[in-house]
Amino acid sequence: MKREYPDVTPFIEEALKNPKIKAAYDRAEPEYAAMEAVLKARMEKGLTQTQLAKKMGTKQAVVSRLESGLANPSVKFLMRLADALDCRLTIRFSPCS
Repeated sequence: MKREYPDVTPFIEEALKNPKIKAAYDRAEPEYAAMEAVLKARMEKGLTQTQLAKKMGTKQAVVSRLESGLANPSVKFLMRLADALDCRLTIRFSPCS
């Protein structure tokens, strides 16, 4: 069963008009992008957190903490994750705007 989520875009757009919220959002963006990338990759492979954890040799709770932003994974851990998802880990720095 596929879950349906409400569209929060209008709320976010309104909130980001506040300069303090925008600054905090911009600081947190890389963490959210990482969480989203992990979740998206797992779902594209059709894996549950438990299945992914088993492929990585870890526990479901570890995957859950990673996807919820409660973990600070090492590059080595992210490489294990990429291997389990049969994908390549790419890290890059972009110019600041």
